[in-house]
Amino acid sequence: MTSSLRLQQLVTLLDVTRLNETDEPQDVQDWLTSLPQPPVAIAAFCVYPQFLQTTAAFAKSSMPTAALATVVNFPEGDQPIERVLSDVAKALALGATEIDCVMPYNTLLKGDEKAVLAFLTAVRAACGEHCLKVIIESGELVTAQQITKATELVIASGADFVKTSTGKVPVGVTLEAARIILTSIAAADRIVGFKASGGLKTIEQALAILEMFEQITGQNADAKSLRIGASALLNELVQELSL
Repeated sequence: MTSSLRLQQLVTLLDVTRLNETDEPQDVQDWLTSLPQPPVAIAAFCVYPQFLQTTAAFAKSSMPTAALATVVNFPEGDQPIERVLSDVAKALALGATEIDCVMPYNTLLKGDEKAVLAFLTAVRAACGEHCLKVIIESGELVTAQQITKATELVIASGADFVKTSTGKVPVGVTLEAARIILTSIAAADRIVGFKASGGLKTIEQALAILEMFEQITGQNADAKSLRIGASALLNELVQELSL
């Protein structure tokens, strides 16, 4: 049986996420008010930019330590850099404290690593001191070598986290992709975080990611080094902790 301390640790790593394209403001408000109150603080909320202010108001009263994340270049990763930099600036002005940006992974698949690095470096600069997580869309990368190269480019850009997936493609996070990414992170010459997202629905899946992170990196996971992006996992964790 998993200890309550281990389950609480998972809560502290959660980026509680809602990225439904058809949502209206009331949908997000209803979702927020339906969330259970966990015994420990979550890491962050992750919502579309237009819902940042609604989420910030809720977090201030209910989960004041939670960071506020949003997405840019999402989900296809094919927007021009000028648009992405403008979206970053607007998101920060709306109160975002973390930016989850999709790597132009199709550009990487075409072999233009320099263009990808230039893109990510520009986004890193636009984020300033704010946390930047780069989504490499690992399920769309065909080989282990491509996942490794994508991870290395994120690290080289100065981003804070390598994130697996948007959750909008058929293949989200897998343990094999996580292993490849974490191996590159462990070999980096600086501390780089890992965010697992895309299809994480159960405590068992989250625990497998947590254990792999600890085994490969040798670190004790906290919100500065590991995030779990999920939409329903908070409910399951709170329910399990209440038993």
